[in-house]
Amino acid sequence: MADDRKAERLGTREIYRGRTFNVDIDKVRLPGGAEAELELVHHRGAAAVVPVLDDGTVLLVRQYRYATGGWLLEIPAGKLDHGESPETCAGREAEEEVGYRPSKLEPLGWIWSSPGFADEKIWLFLATGLQEAKQELEHDEILHIERMPFAEAVEKAAGGEIHDAKSAVALLRAARVYKT
Repeated sequence: MADDRKAERLGTREIYRGRTFNVDIDKVRLPGGAEAELELVHHRGAAAVVPVLDDGTVLLVRQYRYATGGWLLEIPAGKLDHGESPETCAGREAEEEVGYRPSKLEPLGWIWSSPGFADEKIWLFLATGLQEAKQELEHDEILHIERMPFAEAVEKAAGGEIHDAKSAVALLRAARVYKT
């Protein structure tokens, strides 16, 4: 049986405010009664999309990620703009990163990116009915589009060749609903 008790916040102090996230230290009483100070990264959320062309080709991006020290194979994704819905963000990111606008977005649920210290929620979508548009990368995005059969991308996710969690989860969930 699941325990539905929650921690009680006793106090909070902001230690960092940035353009992508903020960091607080919360003093909390945990469900078992112990008190602790916990660092918490606040993020406004993001959306990620698995864009699949009519011929069954998935459009992935090989993106440079400074935090990992290299390149990752990922699905297009980005943070929500203030007041933006996850669906709008997913469509915008597909267009900006791979140059295709989806006519259909199918929700694949959501994930917590790093629940041990962050409240970032990432909504996942399958995008089909893609129409060519203009790719418009942001100044700090360094990526290359990689096309591959949908089944190959799913196999890479299942086999541990895709190390980005949101991408692996989204591809595996998309495999349950997308039929080539």
